[in-house]
Amino acid sequence: MKLYKTTKGIILEHAGAAYIVDDQWDILVNRDNLAAYLQEIIDDTTALGADVQREFLNGQLLPPIGTQEVWAAGVTYLKSRDARMEESESSGGASLYDKVYDAPRPELFFKATAQRVSGHGAEVYIRKDSEWNVPEPELTLYINSRGNIQGYTIGNDMSSRSIEGENALYLPQAKIYEKSAALGPCLYVRSTPIPGESAIKLVIKRDGVAVYEDETTISRIKRSFTELVDYLYAECDFPQGCFLMTGTCLVPPPTFTLQVGDEVVITIDNIGTMINTIGINPKHKL
Repeated sequence: MKLYKTTKGIILEHAGAAYIVDDQWDILVNRDNLAAYLQEIIDDTTALGADVQREFLNGQLLPPIGTQEVWAAGVTYLKSRDARMEESESSGGASLYDKVYDAPRPELFFKATAQRVSGHGAEVYIRKDSEWNVPEPELTLYINSRGNIQGYTIGNDMSSRSIEGENALYLPQAKIYEKSAALGPCLYVRSTPIPGESAIKLVIKRDGVAVYEDETTISRIKRSFTELVDYLYAECDFPQGCFLMTGTCLVPPPTFTLQVGDEVVITIDNIGTMINTIGINPKHKL
């Protein structure tokens, strides 16, 4: 089942049919057994006609977030560890990433408030003061206030690798800025965990031509999702729940950096595809 947050309201899509959900987003998603609740809506509600369904879903999709915070995990895939070590080698910080990959405690960091999150079809920004910028496609968990995983979405953790590589203490500046995160196109809800064989695919297009593409599977993550959630919720309360990006698994080569106008296409099996265009904060265009 897929929950879409649109400018016209919340739509539940399942098995080719769509239903209007007359709920406030935070209240809707922040419950236990969300999949069972949505199934009740399907059983008790008349599906939208095809024309109305198209009208809702062809409108502007909003990111599937209310007032939640977005957090992220780092160095959860071997490829991410290698990339972080490479970018920080000249600053002497490479060993930090090697150690955290094997450490009992994961790297977790705050990523964004809801206002800084873009949705499908919207712009994400690169920093003007960074020479090396990349997208980071990540399976993202929605966890309710009681620490239970209730759904999944696609995340793009935009990253300024030149800033983080210069000094690991610059990570907040490399990761946290306007439109540095994207979530979408929906919240995918199921009663069982998402299959480990689900593929994550990244394509970056420039002038309509793919300049980078790769894919992998969720199963290659080193840590379990419950382990990441347990550490995140150990000393933090999230009254409306929280989104957790689970780490990047696809890393463009060191010779690649994003440019304004590039198109980032991220696909995760079962969830769908999220497309974002690269922009820059308008304050720098003055």
